[in-house]
Amino acid sequence: KADLNQTLGATTLADALMAPTRIYVKSLLKLLKTYPVHAMAHITGGGLLENIPRVMPQRTKALINSNRWVMPEVFSWLQKGGNVEMEEMYRTFNCGIGMVVIVAAADADRAVASLSGAGETVHRIGCIQRCSEGEPQTVVR
Repeated sequence: KADLNQTLGATTLADALMAPTRIYVKSLLKLLKTYPVHAMAHITGGGLLENIPRVMPQRTKALINSNRWVMPEVFSWLQKGGNVEMEEMYRTFNCGIGMVVIVAAADADRAVASLSGAGETVHRIGCIQRCSEGEPQTVVR
């Protein structure tokens, strides 16, 4: 019973729900020619919790700080309307992080500058650490 014409930030609910998947290829090709990239994950179905581990070596984990970006209002609307727990939101949706690029800490500032210069909105959302067998490979706090 959602009103698809209701405003949601600067757009309508209908437009927010129907926004196309963003394509990052041009920005990423430039980055790949300039800096060593360890891994990339396009965050689609499977959200942050399932997509990031697919590109991670065994016994490593991504520690994600959810305070590093503002979740778009459409995801807040979905969470509230569906009474969805936050962990399930991170498992199902990208929550505003469409692409994760993993680079060495020493290259992070330059990688951010490269992607920002290509017109991307970039957030440094976390770090990679070693983990024990059986630990989750992505933890969002």
